[in-house]
Amino acid sequence: MNRRDILRRSAAAGLLATPAAGLLSGCATGGGGDNDAETYQGTKSAQNPLGVKEDAPLEVVIFGGGFGEEYAKAHEAMYTEKYPKAKIKHSSTQEISKTLQPRFVDGSPPDVVNNSGTGQIDFNGLVSQNALADLGELLAAPSLDAPGKTVKDTLLPGAVEIGSYDGKFLVLNYTYTAYGIWYSNKLFTERKWEYAKTWEEHIALCKQIKAAGIAPWTYAGLHPRYMSWPLISTAIKFGGPSVALALDNLEPNAWKSDSMKAAADAWHQIVKDKYILEGSPGLDHKQSQTAWCQGKAAFISCGSWLESEQKDVTPAGFNMTIAPTPSLGSGDKLPFEAIRGTAGEPFLVPAKARNVAGGLEYFRTMLSKKGAQDFTRKVASLTVVAGASEGVELPYGLNTVVKALDASGANGFNWVYNNYYRKLERNLVDAACGEFFSGRIGPAEFLEQCQKGADSIAQDSSIKKYKRAA
Repeated sequence: MNRRDILRRSAAAGLLATPAAGLLSGCATGGGGDNDAETYQGTKSAQNPLGVKEDAPLEVVIFGGGFGEEYAKAHEAMYTEKYPKAKIKHSSTQEISKTLQPRFVDGSPPDVVNNSGTGQIDFNGLVSQNALADLGELLAAPSLDAPGKTVKDTLLPGAVEIGSYDGKFLVLNYTYTAYGIWYSNKLFTERKWEYAKTWEEHIALCKQIKAAGIAPWTYAGLHPRYMSWPLISTAIKFGGPSVALALDNLEPNAWKSDSMKAAADAWHQIVKDKYILEGSPGLDHKQSQTAWCQGKAAFISCGSWLESEQKDVTPAGFNMTIAPTPSLGSGDKLPFEAIRGTAGEPFLVPAKARNVAGGLEYFRTMLSKKGAQDFTRKVASLTVVAGASEGVELPYGLNTVVKALDASGANGFNWVYNNYYRKLERNLVDAACGEFFSGRIGPAEFLEQCQKGADSIAQDSSIKKYKRAA
């Protein structure tokens, strides 16, 4: 599955921050194209709180990645069940920016866009050009199938915050993802290995694994930022959520804090001691994950889409299991169980869409319990709708994700600098991770490179800055 494309560097990274930004600003200010075409708005009522025009056509464009299209077609069928006169135009592409950039420019975007994948349009550019519809009305609307609750009442913690910019909810991130360290429970059971809860124990286990002829670690060397996730998680668990806040707000020397230094020093040990599968720097995400599924390595860093992405090559009984990053020691401010959880897979309604009300209603359909359960059944991924996995038979790995999130509880954490400043993670931190985990630079140089990248974003007046509150 190509779901991991969501985390790849876009071939058009910074698209809306360069010449195209000027073009998009023409769209945002009402320039040309189909801006004069009919827009659709019905009468609002208790039964139709968003004012959907019942016979208005709706255009939906889905990212053609690992989640496929069937879930979207099911949501579209739910929409037309309520609005049978509405004709839905559905399409799928892996090149969102290449396909839709001209339509944003000329003012004729679709009504719903799954803005994901390699060709994802940069959100900083979209937000700064006022190209996105405000989804606040959606949050206040009643849930389709949770009586007495608004849509917002049905969402998991953090679902709104991750899609908010300067206090406006602009992006619906539909999936709920846990990020952690994965291992095969079958392998560990057969070898009588136990997952380590402290870093000291982890290194001892790595030594034992290597002695058994298995590489302790592998990673996507062509997308090395995947290894930034456990490293930053280690720092946050050591120093507390303020570590993430400093990174998000581009604070001076945030990447060179004591917590980040401690984490980088710890993770450098797996490089120094050669606990990484030989050749990993040359592997892409699928190759490294397949090597892991083949038992060539014991650990891999990934999000909870991993199981679905690897379903075609995972051996029977492999029982992939997610776990939090080990604690550095008893002085950690967050417990071992604390794990990173966040909403992902972004959807948006363009401000210049002809059927904005229909787009919001489509989102309300997605966020119904029925819509969310259907998604989870089809793609084996959790959504941001609370309790929507109840009654759904989950695969082994996703069950471990649910258990890990439950154990983490209120101690869960996240960071959003990668949402605010795509280039920082996709280009700058990615490059630094490549140097660091291949052994070409040490911890100090790694953090220095990351800090220089953050400073370059902070000092670039052409990039809109966002402030995340504690």
